[in-house]
Amino acid sequence: LRWVPFAVDEVDLRNRVKNKMIRPTTIPQSLEELVIEQAIAREALRLAFEQHKSLAVGLKGIQSERTISDIMTQSETGGTLVNLLDLGLLVGSGGVLSHAPRRVQAALMLIDAFLPEGLTHLAVDSIFMAPQLGVLSTVHEEAATQVFECDCLVRLGAVLAPIGVGKPGQPCVTVDVAAPGATAVTMRVPFGELAVIPLPEQGTARLVARPERGFDLGVGKGKALESAVTGGVVGLIVDTRGRRPFSLPDDPTVRIARLREWNRALGLYAREV
Repeated sequence: LRWVPFAVDEVDLRNRVKNKMIRPTTIPQSLEELVIEQAIAREALRLAFEQHKSLAVGLKGIQSERTISDIMTQSETGGTLVNLLDLGLLVGSGGVLSHAPRRVQAALMLIDAFLPEGLTHLAVDSIFMAPQLGVLSTVHEEAATQVFECDCLVRLGAVLAPIGVGKPGQPCVTVDVAAPGATAVTMRVPFGELAVIPLPEQGTARLVARPERGFDLGVGKGKALESAVTGGVVGLIVDTRGRRPFSLPDDPTVRIARLREWNRALGLYAREV
């Protein structure tokens, strides 16, 4: 309910969710149904990620040498091994992400569900073929890799999300993006907003992000982040809605207004719902 940008009766919403559970392959027939389905996807992804983090924990009192990909760090305290600042790429796979009418919708679903921190690249599985390629890789690894990189992976761009909280409208981060053959862009994004900076669909751009005091991009509070950023069909999304914690307004009227504001900023839908 918290991700739906319009007033909806809770009983009606529960019925819509149950219908989707009974008939998972149905396609939304209206914009309102699409928005509700994407709200369901956000919560499904978030809950799955929370469960994964609860399982990927260090063993208390035991020195462990196991690692889970490059985004994990060893822990002896029983805390999660997942470090979002070390997460370089999020790849979304599944019908609701692969077949989103606009790629920016898939990008925002990934951002809202996983709440990446610092600089994180985003991509989606173009037609939900990653599971099949996983099977193919056991037979012909090179072919599976080539198809994955050339035909499966659709690069969306990246998200830049400062860690920290503040008051809406206060200065948060200044972003400079320079790409070969394109005009350099400088954007100042205050706290509590979403903004998008176009990137070339191919190649890389140079990013310099300067957070205000009290905000951290993974290199220290107030310290600038310089990095290459890979292009994509959406661009660079600057998310200053806050991390640790991220929270939506409790007041339904205020929450709906903020959701609509963020949707407009990214051009999420053809019209406002």
